[in-house]
Amino acid sequence: MDNVIKENTDIIIEKLLSLLRKLEIEHKLYKHKEVFNMEDISDLDMKFEGEYCKNLFLRNSKGDVHYLLIIQESKKADLKELARDIGSTRLSFASNERLYKYLKLIPGSVTPFGIVNDLEREVIVLLDSDLVGLDKINFHPNTNTATITVSYKGLNKFLQYQGNTMNIVKIQC
Repeated sequence: MDNVIKENTDIIIEKLLSLLRKLEIEHKLYKHKEVFNMEDISDLDMKFEGEYCKNLFLRNSKGDVHYLLIIQESKKADLKELARDIGSTRLSFASNERLYKYLKLIPGSVTPFGIVNDLEREVIVLLDSDLVGLDKINFHPNTNTATITVSYKGLNKFLQYQGNTMNIVKIQC
């Protein structure tokens, strides 16, 4: 069973790396044990260059609009303030079922690279303004057994290629 999971993980990672190479996006891959949150990442005996990000999959109160919020690891999002800023109804975390339906991801592996699976381009990407222009930003490559480092420029190129709506937002906390 573990070999099947590892093979699937390797396929998921290679699929993304292939796309990044096609788009000529520079990247660095770090493989590690499975992690589920920022605390697990800090427990790793690894040093990542650049900013690590939190990625939150959200929905509006009707459940008909979904957002992927990408923020600096040190910040906490005020969902009431964010909803006001983007002109949305009340925001809450989307269910695991919705996460899988839209991004084909499981909890602990949420990443902007998951939009590669959003073929209908339904998920709106919200990017923390403090990430704009950074040289090194870290995310999971659609699995929580690795981390990939790209520049903001590379991330933006990927997001533009995918075609989802993207908005830059100011996250205060």
